[in-house]
Amino acid sequence: MLANQAGSLIQHGRIKTTLAKAKALRPIVEKLVTLGKKGGLHSRRLALSRLINNEDWVKKLFGEIAPRFQDRKGGYTRVLKLGLRNSDASSMALIEWVDHVLKAPEENSADTEEKKDEGKKAPEKKAAEAKAE
Repeated sequence: MLANQAGSLIQHGRIKTTLAKAKALRPIVEKLVTLGKKGGLHSRRLALSRLINNEDWVKKLFGEIAPRFQDRKGGYTRVLKLGLRNSDASSMALIEWVDHVLKAPEENSADTEEKKDEGKKAPEKKAAEAKAE
């Protein structure tokens, strides 16, 4: 179960789970990141065995996640408490990478300017068309 959760954290960047599972997951993921920082074939094989032979997770761990933490000596994850779950009142938590940033939907400024301009030009076009008729 913890290997699957570690893989989900690697894949998605943050996961919502119970507080006990998040606290149990933290040392496992931190050791995997340390293996990723070491690099090498032996470290890759150890990580592969701990992540249920999922090569995609290991590639992402060694290629994207571990290089981000190259200058950091530890503490790669954070656990945020979310409160109690309604159904059974177990305490919930969010575990995520320390440098995880939510990507906001990007709006292209040129697109928004064009939309504004279209709104302004529409009444003028209508008036010109009315005169032409």
